[in-house]
Formats: sequence, C-alpha cells, structure tokens
Amino acid sequence: MSEPLISIVAPLYNERESFPHLVSRLNALMDSSPLSIEVVLIDDGSRDNTAQLMQQLALTDERYQCVFLARNYGHQIALTAGMAAAKGTEALFIIDGDLQDPPELLGEFYAKFQEGYDVVYAVRKKRKEGFFKKTAYFLFYRFMKTISYVDIPLDSGDFSLISRRVANVLNQMPEESRFIRGMRSWIGFKQIGVEYERDARVAGDAKYTFKMLRRLAYNGIFNFSEFPIKFVTNLGMISIGIAFLYFIQVLIKKYFFGGVPEGFTALLFTIILFGGIQLIGLGLIGEYVLRIFFQSKGRPLYIVREIIRKKERQS
Repeated sequence: MSEPLISIVAPLYNERESFPHLVSRLNALMDSSPLSIEVVLIDDGSRDNTAQLMQQLALTDERYQCVFLARNYGHQIALTAGMAAAKGTEALFIIDGDLQDPPELLGEFYAKFQEGYDVVYAVRKKRKEGFFKKTAYFLFYRFMKTISYVDIPLDSGDFSLISRRVANVLNQMPEESRFIRGMRSWIGFKQIGVEYERDARVAGDAKYTFKMLRRLAYNGIFNFSEFPIKFVTNLGMISIGIAFLYFIQVLIKKYFFGGVPEGFTALLFTIILFGGIQLIGLGLIGEYVLRIFFQSKGRPLYIVREIIRKKERQS
C-alpha cells in the first residue's frame, strides 16, 4: 500500500463496545470508496481491552495504523498524536471513535475539499444528547463567538476534513492546553461548514466528563479570548467607582448633615465585595500563569508507547 490520499483519524478511550461497529463501518467505507484511505486509531491509555483489539486489527489489516500512548492524555492530545502520525498526502478526516460523527460523510466533505476548501468542518444542527448537555454546548459556543478574537464557527467541533497543509501547521503548534477547533480557525485558509445531525453513541458511555468539558471550555476561553483579563480590569474600575461614590456620600453626610454613617453591616459588605473581586482577579490571572508554567516546561505533549503500521510493530 503506497502513501494514502486520505487519513481517517479517530482517538479511542475505553471503546470496546463501539469498536466492532467502528471497524465495520470504516471497512465498508474504504471498500466502497475509490480513494486510497488509511485509518489512524489512537489508544489514549484505555483501561479495557481496546488496545488489544486495535493490535489484532492492525497486525492483520495494513489499512489500519495504530498509535498507543503511554497513558491517558485526553482527547485533544490523542487527536494531536493521530494527526502527527497520519500519512495522508491530501487530507485528514477527523472523527470520534464513538461514531457520533458518521464516517460516511467523507464523500461529501471531500467534494467540498476538491472545490478548494482547506477546512471542511461539520456543523451540528441537531444533537441526540441530554437537555443539560445540549444547553451547555449551545450557550458556550455563543459565548465564545461573542468574546473570541478568532471567528470560531457556531456548533462546530473537531469533526472535520483538513488539508495536508493545515495538518502540517497544526503539527507545528506546540500549545500544551489545546483547543483544536479554535487552532483550526486561527490558521485561516478557505473554510466551509457542512450541516449534519449528530448521532447518539453507538455503544458504551460518554467518556467526556463534566470536569473534562470544563477544562476544554477553559482552554478555549483563555487561549482565544482577551475577555478574562479585560473583565478583571473592568471589574476593578467599577469597584473603584463604587468606592469613590461611597466616599463622596460619607463626606456629604459628615459636612452637611453632621454625621457619618455607621454600622457593621455596611463595613462587612464592603470587605466581602472587594475581597471577592480580588480573589476573582487572582483566579483569572492564575489561569494564565498556570498555562505559562506548563508551556515553559517544554515537555513533549505526549509519549508514544508503540506504533503498528503496515502490520509491523514500531517501538
């Protein structure tokens, strides 16, 4: 098998239930497509037998390349490892291993790619998820649209087809706190969205916990927006204004009405207000310092334990 035109990149974490369905649909896609396709599967430190299933597949079918990370690094880092390993000469097709992103849309995405678009991203017009999660995603994307200095499309995730030159640029970006859909938008080039209905998981449970989603949201907000720092500055200015007005009120009552307002409640309220504002400011600044701290270490984003390519193991 020569170098493929398209690489399908799919990170996996504890996906033994969905793995047979994923392989079946990918095989059907590759068998019916006239394109030369490879599949890059990334094991993100799975604790079930996902890695063993991947090994068996890659050692028997040369169309599959498998990357095994040394531990669980998270979805965005696993996706980064997959993009670095992908050999597709024309484009990379990024999907989720739980089949919420239907791989059968490759043909439609590739048609847009042939029209000259470097990034063809999916736009979710309907999600088969719980009300709370759908509402949280809806509000977050619109909040990001308002505050970000990069035009990140609404309701678009990592599901996309990106050209080889876009993939090369992404591979050169060493950001530790990664928000790939934002990085993809920052790069530029011609981009277009394709609407689709996001399917429910084909099997198993969702692997993105609330904590992981919050971290991803923080990476988007702090990496692609000046809002947090400006928020602290504006909050400080408002606080100074409130304090100044209160000071004027005290002076007026003292010199014109012969008394100064007294009361423990007012004092306590003032201390709590300004103390809370200072803690918020320190917390937001700390988020930036934390990212600088981790980036300055210069550690590799991930460590690969093993790669299986063309039926051969590579340590």
